[in-house]
Amino acid sequence: MLSTLQVILYRSGLVTAAASFVLASSAALLPDDSVMSNLIEKNLDLFYAIGSCGLGLSLFLIHIYVAEIKRSLQALWFLGAIGSLATYSTLAHPAGMNLVQYVIENPIAVWFVGPLFASLTGLVFKEGLCYGKLEAGLLTFVIPSLLLGHLTGFMDDGVKITLLSTWLALFVVFAGRKFTQPIKDDIGDKSVFIFNDLPVEEKADLIKRLEQQ
Repeated sequence: MLSTLQVILYRSGLVTAAASFVLASSAALLPDDSVMSNLIEKNLDLFYAIGSCGLGLSLFLIHIYVAEIKRSLQALWFLGAIGSLATYSTLAHPAGMNLVQYVIENPIAVWFVGPLFASLTGLVFKEGLCYGKLEAGLLTFVIPSLLLGHLTGFMDDGVKITLLSTWLALFVVFAGRKFTQPIKDDIGDKSVFIFNDLPVEEKADLIKRLEQQ
């Protein structure tokens, strides 16, 4: 079960990831010769790193009753982080490119960074499923659609830009709405953890008594 401080940190991680993603991705929507676009492009790796760390923090603190699912999302994030670092150090940097630029120009690199975004997809799916958030549910489809479209080459640039813009808007709404949500929602139900900590015999006895009610 999370504490109030942990919930705030969890939500702060989401905001950090969203803000970094919005800043980095906005370069694709700005004129190529604009000062802001050039400034963002020079710092894409920094935005990517900060956003990844924010997502990692949220996945470390995320409240999921099924531990295996939580560990799976964390493992995906770890694989994506390692893949991103390896892609940058062995492929992008030697070619004189930043990581984002390299992935854009070499779609096959999605295989290396993809697990990180898969963990993000899992996080928003959890939020959409647990709290009925439309923007989270839509992100569950938008994120993999854009990445798979880029990887396979079946999607033209116009569609990619549309999906990217949709992703930006939904991510901002998703992260912002987390701070309008009661803290208790992310803290969770303590009774579940109390039950899990019970010895096997006491669990069986409690279940039997509940069934008799």
